[in-house]
Amino acid sequence: MRELTSTAAAGTSTDVPECWTAKEIAQQPAVLRATQALLDSRSAEIDAFLAPLLADKDLRIVLTGAGSSDFIGQCLAPVLRRALGRRVEAIATTDIVGTPDLALAEDVPTLLVSFGRSGNSPESIAAIAVAGRKLSRLHHLIVTCNASGALAQNDIANSLVISLPEESHDRGFAMTSSFSAMMYCALSTLTGTAAMQDRIGAIADATQGALAAAGPLAAELAQHGFARTIYLGSGPLFGLAREAALKLLELTDGQIATMAETPLGFRHGPKTFVDDSTLVVFFLSNDPLTRRYDLDMLHEMQRDDCAGRILVCDAQGADGADIAPTALQSAGDSDLLFPYVVLPQMFALAASFAHGITPDTPSRSGTVNRVVQGVIIHEGAQ
Repeated sequence: MRELTSTAAAGTSTDVPECWTAKEIAQQPAVLRATQALLDSRSAEIDAFLAPLLADKDLRIVLTGAGSSDFIGQCLAPVLRRALGRRVEAIATTDIVGTPDLALAEDVPTLLVSFGRSGNSPESIAAIAVAGRKLSRLHHLIVTCNASGALAQNDIANSLVISLPEESHDRGFAMTSSFSAMMYCALSTLTGTAAMQDRIGAIADATQGALAAAGPLAAELAQHGFARTIYLGSGPLFGLAREAALKLLELTDGQIATMAETPLGFRHGPKTFVDDSTLVVFFLSNDPLTRRYDLDMLHEMQRDDCAGRILVCDAQGADGADIAPTALQSAGDSDLLFPYVVLPQMFALAASFAHGITPDTPSRSGTVNRVVQGVIIHEGAQ
Protein backbone atom coordinates (compact mmCIF):
# COMPACT_ATOMS: atom_id res chain seq x y z
CA MET A 1 0.00 0.00 0.00
CA ARG A 2 1.22 3.52 -0.73
CA GLU A 3 2.01 5.80 2.18
CA LEU A 4 -0.31 8.59 3.23
CA THR A 5 1.40 11.95 3.05
CA SER A 6 1.26 14.23 6.07
CA THR A 7 -1.41 16.26 4.24
CA ALA A 8 -3.56 13.21 3.62
CA ALA A 9 -3.12 12.20 7.23
CA ALA A 10 -4.68 15.53 8.21
CA GLY A 11 -2.25 16.56 10.85
CA THR A 12 -0.45 13.38 11.88
CA SER A 13 3.28 13.76 11.47
CA THR A 14 4.02 10.07 11.01
CA ASP A 15 3.13 8.40 7.71
CA VAL A 16 0.97 5.30 7.99
CA PRO A 17 -0.16 2.85 5.31
CA GLU A 18 -3.28 4.02 3.54
CA CYS A 19 -6.55 2.60 4.78
CA TRP A 20 -10.04 3.80 5.58
CA THR A 21 -9.42 3.61 9.32
CA ALA A 22 -6.48 6.03 9.15
CA LYS A 23 -8.46 8.46 7.00
CA GLU A 24 -11.46 8.30 9.30
CA ILE A 25 -9.41 8.97 12.42
CA ALA A 26 -7.75 11.93 10.73
CA GLN A 27 -10.99 13.49 9.49
CA GLN A 28 -12.54 13.87 12.94
CA PRO A 29 -11.98 17.63 13.41
CA ALA A 30 -13.68 18.33 10.08
CA VAL A 31 -16.51 15.89 10.79
CA LEU A 32 -17.14 17.50 14.18
CA ARG A 33 -17.44 20.92 12.55
CA ALA A 34 -19.72 19.51 9.84
CA THR A 35 -21.91 17.89 12.48
CA GLN A 36 -22.37 21.18 14.31
CA ALA A 37 -23.20 22.92 11.01
CA LEU A 38 -25.83 20.27 10.28
CA LEU A 39 -27.38 20.71 13.72
CA ASP A 40 -27.39 24.49 13.32
CA SER A 41 -29.40 24.09 10.12
CA ARG A 42 -31.99 21.98 11.94
CA SER A 43 -31.98 23.80 15.27
CA ALA A 44 -35.61 24.97 15.09
CA GLU A 45 -36.83 21.45 14.33
CA ILE A 46 -34.68 19.98 17.10
CA ASP A 47 -35.85 22.53 19.67
CA ALA A 48 -39.50 22.01 18.75
CA PHE A 49 -39.14 18.26 19.27
CA LEU A 50 -37.13 18.32 22.49
CA ALA A 51 -38.46 21.34 24.39
CA PRO A 52 -41.79 19.81 25.50
CA LEU A 53 -40.08 16.54 26.42
CA LEU A 54 -37.33 18.13 28.49
CA ALA A 55 -39.92 20.27 30.27
CA ASP A 56 -41.33 17.11 31.88
CA LYS A 57 -39.58 16.67 35.23
CA ASP A 58 -40.47 12.95 35.17
CA LEU A 59 -38.74 12.34 31.83
CA ARG A 60 -36.33 9.44 31.66
CA ILE A 61 -33.69 9.61 28.93
CA VAL A 62 -32.20 6.29 27.84
CA LEU A 63 -29.06 6.37 25.68
CA THR A 64 -28.76 3.11 23.80
CA GLY A 65 -26.55 1.31 21.32
CA ALA A 66 -24.23 -1.69 21.22
CA GLY A 67 -20.45 -1.82 21.45
CA SER A 68 -18.97 1.60 20.70
CA SER A 69 -22.48 3.01 20.30
CA ASP A 70 -23.23 1.90 23.86
CA PHE A 71 -20.05 3.58 25.09
CA ILE A 72 -21.26 6.88 23.62
CA GLY A 73 -24.09 6.67 26.10
CA GLN A 74 -21.73 5.77 28.92
CA CYS A 75 -19.62 8.83 28.12
CA LEU A 76 -22.59 11.20 28.00
CA ALA A 77 -25.00 9.96 30.67
CA PRO A 78 -23.13 11.46 33.67
CA VAL A 79 -22.74 14.80 31.86
CA LEU A 80 -26.35 14.99 30.71
CA ARG A 81 -27.76 14.11 34.13
CA ARG A 82 -26.16 17.23 35.55
CA ALA A 83 -26.78 19.45 32.53
CA LEU A 84 -30.46 18.58 32.13
CA GLY A 85 -31.47 17.85 35.70
CA ARG A 86 -33.25 14.76 34.44
CA ARG A 87 -32.82 11.03 34.86
CA VAL A 88 -30.37 9.92 32.17
CA GLU A 89 -29.17 6.34 31.81
CA ALA A 90 -27.00 4.42 29.37
CA ILE A 91 -28.59 1.03 28.66
CA ALA A 92 -27.20 -1.12 25.86
CA THR A 93 -29.57 -2.32 23.15
CA THR A 94 -28.30 -5.80 23.99
CA ASP A 95 -29.72 -5.39 27.51
CA ILE A 96 -33.01 -3.93 26.30
CA VAL A 97 -33.46 -6.88 23.94
CA GLY A 98 -32.01 -9.61 26.16
CA THR A 99 -33.43 -8.52 29.53
CA PRO A 100 -36.30 -6.15 28.72
CA ASP A 101 -38.13 -6.57 32.03
CA LEU A 102 -35.01 -5.42 33.87
CA ALA A 103 -33.85 -2.73 31.46
CA LEU A 104 -37.25 -1.08 31.07
CA ALA A 105 -38.95 -2.05 34.31
CA GLU A 106 -40.75 1.28 34.82
CA ASP A 107 -43.40 2.69 32.51
CA VAL A 108 -42.41 6.35 32.77
CA PRO A 109 -42.17 9.07 30.10
CA THR A 110 -39.08 8.08 28.14
CA LEU A 111 -36.90 9.53 25.41
CA LEU A 112 -34.99 6.68 23.80
CA VAL A 113 -31.84 8.01 22.13
CA SER A 114 -30.60 5.35 19.70
CA PHE A 115 -27.07 5.43 18.27
CA GLY A 116 -26.15 3.42 15.19
CA ARG A 117 -23.34 3.83 12.68
CA SER A 118 -25.01 1.69 10.03
CA GLY A 119 -28.42 1.67 11.68
CA ASN A 120 -28.75 -1.94 10.62
CA SER A 121 -27.72 -3.86 13.74
CA PRO A 122 -30.45 -6.38 14.65
CA GLU A 123 -30.54 -5.27 18.29
CA SER A 124 -31.00 -1.61 17.33
CA ILE A 125 -34.27 -2.31 15.53
CA ALA A 126 -35.42 -4.84 18.11
CA ALA A 127 -34.73 -2.44 21.01
CA ILE A 128 -37.11 0.11 19.50
CA ALA A 129 -39.80 -2.56 19.15
CA VAL A 130 -39.28 -3.74 22.73
CA ALA A 131 -39.46 -0.19 24.08
CA GLY A 132 -42.65 0.37 22.11
CA ARG A 133 -44.29 -2.59 23.83
CA LYS A 134 -43.00 -1.82 27.31
CA LEU A 135 -43.54 1.94 27.46
CA SER A 136 -46.78 3.84 26.93
CA ARG A 137 -45.20 7.32 26.71
CA LEU A 138 -42.24 6.96 24.38
CA HIS A 139 -40.37 9.29 22.03
CA HIS A 140 -37.32 8.50 19.92
CA LEU A 141 -34.24 10.51 19.02
CA ILE A 142 -32.31 8.55 16.42
CA VAL A 143 -28.69 9.45 15.72
CA THR A 144 -27.13 7.56 12.82
CA CYS A 145 -24.38 7.89 10.25
CA ASN A 146 -26.33 6.09 7.54
CA ALA A 147 -29.35 7.86 6.05
CA SER A 148 -30.20 4.65 4.16
CA GLY A 149 -30.07 2.38 7.20
CA ALA A 150 -33.02 0.74 8.90
CA LEU A 151 -32.93 3.12 11.87
CA ALA A 152 -33.21 6.15 9.62
CA GLN A 153 -35.73 4.62 7.21
CA ASN A 154 -38.13 3.01 9.67
CA ASP A 155 -41.36 4.94 10.11
CA ILE A 156 -41.23 5.28 13.89
CA ALA A 157 -43.93 7.26 15.68
CA ASN A 158 -42.95 10.23 17.86
CA SER A 159 -39.43 10.33 16.51
CA LEU A 160 -36.77 12.70 15.26
CA VAL A 161 -34.05 11.25 13.04
CA ILE A 162 -30.67 12.96 12.69
CA SER A 163 -28.58 11.49 9.89
CA LEU A 164 -25.04 12.78 10.20
CA PRO A 165 -22.74 13.88 7.35
CA GLU A 166 -22.05 11.02 4.97
CA GLU A 167 -18.31 11.01 5.68
CA SER A 168 -19.04 10.01 9.29
CA HIS A 169 -20.28 6.62 8.06
CA ASP A 170 -16.94 4.88 8.59
CA ARG A 171 -16.03 2.24 6.05
CA GLY A 172 -13.38 0.74 8.30
CA PHE A 173 -14.26 -2.06 10.71
CA ALA A 174 -13.89 -0.02 13.89
CA MET A 175 -15.96 3.03 14.74
CA THR A 176 -13.76 6.13 14.87
CA SER A 177 -15.19 9.29 13.30
CA SER A 178 -18.66 7.77 13.63
CA PHE A 179 -18.10 7.44 17.38
CA SER A 180 -17.02 11.05 17.86
CA ALA A 181 -19.64 12.45 15.47
CA MET A 182 -22.58 10.66 17.09
CA MET A 183 -21.30 11.55 20.56
CA TYR A 184 -20.94 15.20 19.59
CA CYS A 185 -24.38 15.20 17.97
CA ALA A 186 -26.10 13.94 21.11
CA LEU A 187 -24.17 16.33 23.36
CA SER A 188 -25.01 19.32 21.18
CA THR A 189 -28.61 18.31 20.52
CA LEU A 190 -29.52 17.61 24.14
CA THR A 191 -27.65 20.50 25.78
CA GLY A 192 -28.49 23.06 23.09
CA THR A 193 -26.99 23.52 19.64
CA ALA A 194 -26.67 27.28 20.13
CA ALA A 195 -24.50 26.83 23.22
CA MET A 196 -22.22 24.40 21.37
CA GLN A 197 -21.55 26.96 18.63
CA ASP A 198 -19.19 28.66 21.06
CA ARG A 199 -17.39 25.41 21.89
CA ILE A 200 -17.02 23.58 18.59
CA GLY A 201 -14.02 25.61 17.45
CA ALA A 202 -11.97 24.85 20.55
CA ILE A 203 -13.03 21.19 20.54
CA ALA A 204 -12.14 20.67 16.87
CA ASP A 205 -8.84 22.55 17.21
CA ALA A 206 -7.90 20.51 20.28
CA THR A 207 -8.72 17.31 18.42
CA GLN A 208 -6.52 18.43 15.52
CA GLY A 209 -3.68 19.12 17.95
CA ALA A 210 -4.13 15.71 19.52
CA LEU A 211 -3.85 14.09 16.09
CA ALA A 212 -0.51 15.80 15.50
CA ALA A 213 0.84 14.72 18.89
CA ALA A 214 -0.58 11.19 18.81
CA GLY A 215 0.80 10.16 15.41
CA PRO A 216 4.49 9.76 16.28
CA LEU A 217 3.68 8.65 19.83
CA ALA A 218 1.40 5.86 18.61
CA ALA A 219 4.03 4.65 16.14
CA GLU A 220 6.60 4.50 18.93
CA LEU A 221 4.25 2.66 21.31
CA ALA A 222 3.37 0.05 18.70
CA GLN A 223 7.02 -0.97 18.47
CA HIS A 224 7.27 -1.71 22.20
CA GLY A 225 5.28 -4.92 21.94
CA PHE A 226 3.02 -4.32 24.93
CA ALA A 227 1.03 -7.45 25.78
CA ARG A 228 -1.54 -5.58 27.87
CA THR A 229 -3.07 -2.11 27.97
CA ILE A 230 -5.37 -0.54 30.53
CA TYR A 231 -7.20 2.76 30.19
CA LEU A 232 -8.25 4.66 33.32
CA GLY A 233 -10.83 7.44 33.53
CA SER A 234 -13.51 8.78 35.86
CA GLY A 235 -17.10 9.82 35.17
CA PRO A 236 -17.57 10.39 31.43
CA LEU A 237 -13.93 9.47 30.92
CA PHE A 238 -14.63 5.93 32.16
CA GLY A 239 -16.97 5.50 29.20
CA LEU A 240 -14.10 6.70 27.04
CA ALA A 241 -11.76 4.20 28.70
CA ARG A 242 -14.13 1.42 27.72
CA GLU A 243 -14.20 2.64 24.12
CA ALA A 244 -10.40 2.91 24.06
CA ALA A 245 -10.00 -0.64 25.35
CA LEU A 246 -12.43 -1.98 22.76
CA LYS A 247 -10.69 -0.14 19.93
CA LEU A 248 -7.33 -1.76 20.69
CA LEU A 249 -8.90 -5.18 21.18
CA GLU A 250 -10.73 -4.90 17.84
CA LEU A 251 -7.90 -3.59 15.69
CA THR A 252 -5.32 -6.07 17.04
CA ASP A 253 -7.77 -8.96 16.68
CA GLY A 254 -7.42 -9.67 20.40
CA GLN A 255 -3.62 -9.88 20.29
CA ILE A 256 -3.30 -7.24 23.04
CA ALA A 257 -5.31 -7.84 26.21
CA THR A 258 -7.18 -4.72 27.28
CA MET A 259 -9.03 -3.42 30.31
CA ALA A 260 -10.87 -0.26 31.35
CA GLU A 261 -11.36 0.93 34.91
CA THR A 262 -11.77 4.02 37.06
CA PRO A 263 -8.70 5.23 38.98
CA LEU A 264 -10.47 4.67 42.31
CA GLY A 265 -11.79 1.27 41.24
CA PHE A 266 -8.36 0.21 39.99
CA ARG A 267 -7.10 -0.60 43.49
CA HIS A 268 -9.93 -3.03 44.12
CA GLY A 269 -8.42 -5.96 42.25
CA PRO A 270 -7.89 -4.82 38.65
CA LYS A 271 -4.45 -3.44 39.51
CA THR A 272 -3.20 -7.04 39.40
CA PHE A 273 -3.49 -6.73 35.60
CA VAL A 274 -0.33 -4.59 35.53
CA ASP A 275 3.12 -6.03 34.85
CA ASP A 276 6.19 -4.88 32.95
CA SER A 277 4.51 -5.65 29.62
CA THR A 278 1.56 -3.34 30.39
CA LEU A 279 0.82 0.12 29.02
CA VAL A 280 -1.26 2.23 31.42
CA VAL A 281 -3.09 5.26 30.00
CA PHE A 282 -4.70 7.91 32.21
CA PHE A 283 -7.49 10.22 31.03
CA LEU A 284 -7.25 13.00 33.64
CA SER A 285 -10.38 14.92 34.58
CA ASN A 286 -10.74 18.70 34.71
CA ASP A 287 -13.11 18.43 37.68
CA PRO A 288 -11.06 19.59 40.70
CA LEU A 289 -12.20 16.86 43.10
CA THR A 290 -12.14 14.03 40.57
CA ARG A 291 -8.73 15.18 39.38
CA ARG A 292 -7.25 14.80 42.86
CA TYR A 293 -8.26 11.13 42.90
CA ASP A 294 -6.95 10.66 39.35
CA LEU A 295 -3.59 12.16 40.29
CA ASP A 296 -3.37 10.06 43.45
CA MET A 297 -3.51 6.91 41.34
CA LEU A 298 -1.14 8.31 38.72
CA HIS A 299 1.45 9.14 41.37
CA GLU A 300 0.94 5.74 43.02
CA MET A 301 1.58 3.98 39.72
CA GLN A 302 4.67 6.08 39.14
CA ARG A 303 5.99 5.13 42.59
CA ASP A 304 5.16 1.44 42.07
CA ASP A 305 7.25 1.45 38.89
CA CYS A 306 5.77 -1.87 37.79
CA ALA A 307 4.12 -0.91 34.48
CA GLY A 308 5.93 -1.07 31.18
CA ARG A 309 4.93 2.53 30.51
CA ILE A 310 2.49 5.16 31.74
CA LEU A 311 0.88 7.72 29.44
CA VAL A 312 -1.16 10.76 30.46
CA CYS A 313 -3.86 12.70 28.63
CA ASP A 314 -4.36 15.94 30.55
CA ALA A 315 -5.88 19.25 29.50
CA GLN A 316 -4.03 20.93 32.36
CA GLY A 317 -0.72 19.89 30.82
CA ALA A 318 0.65 18.77 34.18
CA ASP A 319 2.76 15.76 35.11
CA GLY A 320 4.50 15.58 31.74
CA ALA A 321 1.27 14.96 29.85
CA ASP A 322 1.68 13.13 26.55
CA ILE A 323 -1.55 14.56 25.09
CA ALA A 324 -2.26 18.04 26.46
CA PRO A 325 -5.20 19.92 24.89
CA THR A 326 -4.51 22.92 27.11
CA ALA A 327 -6.96 25.16 25.23
CA LEU A 328 -9.62 23.09 27.03
CA GLN A 329 -8.14 23.43 30.51
CA SER A 330 -11.26 25.27 31.71
CA ALA A 331 -13.72 23.04 29.83
CA GLY A 332 -15.96 20.34 31.23
CA ASP A 333 -14.90 16.75 30.82
CA SER A 334 -17.43 16.26 28.01
CA ASP A 335 -15.30 18.47 25.76
CA LEU A 336 -12.18 16.43 26.58
CA LEU A 337 -13.74 13.27 25.16
CA PHE A 338 -12.95 14.33 21.60
CA PRO A 339 -9.20 15.08 21.78
CA TYR A 340 -8.62 12.31 24.33
CA VAL A 341 -10.08 9.59 22.08
CA VAL A 342 -7.48 10.27 19.39
CA LEU A 343 -4.49 8.66 21.14
CA PRO A 344 -6.18 5.28 21.72
CA GLN A 345 -7.48 5.29 18.16
CA MET A 346 -4.04 6.05 16.73
CA PHE A 347 -2.34 3.51 18.99
CA ALA A 348 -4.85 0.84 18.01
CA LEU A 349 -4.19 1.61 14.34
CA ALA A 350 -0.40 1.48 14.72
CA ALA A 351 -0.56 -1.68 16.84
CA SER A 352 -2.76 -3.32 14.22
CA PHE A 353 -0.11 -2.76 11.56
CA ALA A 354 2.65 -3.85 13.95
CA HIS A 355 0.86 -7.19 14.41
CA GLY A 356 0.57 -7.68 10.66
CA ILE A 357 -3.17 -7.05 10.68
CA THR A 358 -5.22 -5.06 8.16
CA PRO A 359 -7.10 -2.47 10.27
CA ASP A 360 -10.06 -2.18 7.90
CA THR A 361 -10.69 -5.94 8.20
CA PRO A 362 -8.92 -7.00 11.40
CA SER A 363 -10.82 -10.22 12.19
CA ARG A 364 -8.58 -12.80 10.54
CA SER A 365 -11.00 -15.62 11.35
CA GLY A 366 -13.93 -13.66 9.90
CA THR A 367 -15.99 -14.39 13.01
CA VAL A 368 -16.39 -10.72 14.01
CA ASN A 369 -18.09 -8.40 11.53
CA ARG A 370 -18.39 -4.66 10.90
CA VAL A 371 -22.19 -4.94 11.15
CA VAL A 372 -23.10 -7.63 13.67
CA GLN A 373 -24.35 -10.88 12.15
CA GLY A 374 -25.86 -14.04 13.55
CA VAL A 375 -28.27 -12.44 16.02
CA ILE A 376 -31.60 -14.23 16.34
CA ILE A 377 -34.33 -12.00 17.76
CA HIS A 378 -36.49 -14.40 19.75
CA GLU A 379 -40.23 -14.21 20.25
CA GLY A 380 -41.05 -11.52 22.77
CA ALA A 381 -38.31 -9.24 21.41
CA GLN A 382 -39.73 -8.99 17.90
